[in-house]
Amino acid sequence: MSTQRDVRRCALQAMYQRDAGNGDEALIGSLGSEGELPAAEEVRRAAAVLADAAWSTRHEADLEIGRYTPEWPTHRQPLVDRNVLRLAWWEMIRGAVPPALAINEAIELAREFGTERSSAFVNAVLDRVRREREGAGAV
Repeated sequence: MSTQRDVRRCALQAMYQRDAGNGDEALIGSLGSEGELPAAEEVRRAAAVLADAAWSTRHEADLEIGRYTPEWPTHRQPLVDRNVLRLAWWEMIRGAVPPALAINEAIELAREFGTERSSAFVNAVLDRVRREREGAGAV
């Protein structure tokens, strides 16, 4: 049985690989948590859909997120952090996931895959995105 967190975890890994310049071939059989067996086929399929959707809006995500991180532009952010932000941003703007849930899941992914500072950075940026969008009536 898969969970949405498993799907997000695999989607993040796929986005990371793309951002690192690796093709989708590098993902075959590799998605899952470190030290775990590869993710189930249903999880990989759902993750591919999520990763494709979030990846396709990465430029818009980078523009909005960049407004909140002028001292740490997207191209200087660690690969994990910027792809966690992109994934959560996409989930927030599409509206099917409540912003608080998208932020919480992003923080957990940042804790799992990022540096010791990643979760705080992701939380701060996404909270600013959420507050501005709520203030504008967009979320």
